[in-house]
Amino acid sequence: MPSYDRLGELLDPAGTVLLTVECQQGVVGPDGALPDLAREARSAVGNVARLVAAAHASGVQVIHAVAERRPDGRGASRNARLFRAAERLPVRQLTGTAAVRVAPPIEVAREDIVVRRLHGLSPVQGTEVDALLRNLGCRTLIVTGVSANVAIPNAVFDAVNRGYTAVVPADAIAGVPADYTDAMIRNTLALVATVTSTEDVLRHLGRSRGTA
Repeated sequence: MPSYDRLGELLDPAGTVLLTVECQQGVVGPDGALPDLAREARSAVGNVARLVAAAHASGVQVIHAVAERRPDGRGASRNARLFRAAERLPVRQLTGTAAVRVAPPIEVAREDIVVRRLHGLSPVQGTEVDALLRNLGCRTLIVTGVSANVAIPNAVFDAVNRGYTAVVPADAIAGVPADYTDAMIRNTLALVATVTSTEDVLRHLGRSRGTA
């Protein structure tokens, strides 16, 4: 874990953005397409909701990254097994449906930005997210959501490659199986991101709010 002072430096609200990744009803909701992931993510989604609420209270910008596809499939990626499997799932992440709404208990505030992508594996590469982060003056990106198998490491790598400091609350991300998430955090994400906990981030955001 990073030192308390170091984490506080990173989480200056003026230069921090909180990113939620694929925390949508069709992925982590009770009636979603991926029940195993939804079960593993239940606690993490609760922590994401707490972090989002704290971000709203402390003035940290929130961006929700949502993966979806058009009903006709135009523009969707098909160059990997994962994409082809997604086409056969019982719940498809179709534009305009409940499946692509941010899942409760996470609240979407009026000032939040929702970025929707129709292709690829990353919420950053090939989307508006990087330009938005730069325009927002972001230096530190808090990465939360799912999954630790694919989208979360993609988001972290893309953020680091673009010069942002990535902060990952380990209990606010999830993947399948659970021990894979632990291994990914320990052996990969910890090498490129500042790994911390929801409670530590909440303490710093609360301290920032108290001194505003």
